[in-house]
Amino acid sequence: MALSRRVLAIDPGSRVTGYGIIDVLGQEVRYVDSGCIRLADEEMPLRLMMIHQGITELIRSYRPQEFAIEAIFVHKNPASALKLGQARGVAICAAVLAQLPVAEYAAKSIKQAVVGKGGAEKTQVQHMVKILLNRSGIIQSDAADALAVALTHAHHLQTQRRQQLAGLATAWEA
Repeated sequence: MALSRRVLAIDPGSRVTGYGIIDVLGQEVRYVDSGCIRLADEEMPLRLMMIHQGITELIRSYRPQEFAIEAIFVHKNPASALKLGQARGVAICAAVLAQLPVAEYAAKSIKQAVVGKGGAEKTQVQHMVKILLNRSGIIQSDAADALAVALTHAHHLQTQRRQQLAGLATAWEA
């Protein structure tokens, strides 16, 4: 019997933090919700608090069993990289406080999992997210990025499950 897992994935940002929520049931992936936590034009500490509150509320409302987030990448602007790192840290903290396991994926791995090539453009990722989740209409860019993280984690969970089953089959054959 396939294990159902709800995944909350985050695309962190210091101005807009995208989120995507999917259910993973065996090889099937179902869209649950997505959107953005839009942050007021406040000082950074207040924006960080708003990210934490927003993610805490998503966790409370949707009760995910898994949390996934894009790993930090080298940014051209050091100040932007620091702000992104702070936003990631607050998001991870909210997940850890809720006792969720945290998975991190590099942007290249996310693009590879969703599009099939690590150098894919943002528009290609958005397009494939819509196809893979059978969605129509426009998905906001940051929400699509978060859903791509969720899909990457779903693929990881599915691969992990197949490996476990293969290990069981190997053990039975011995």
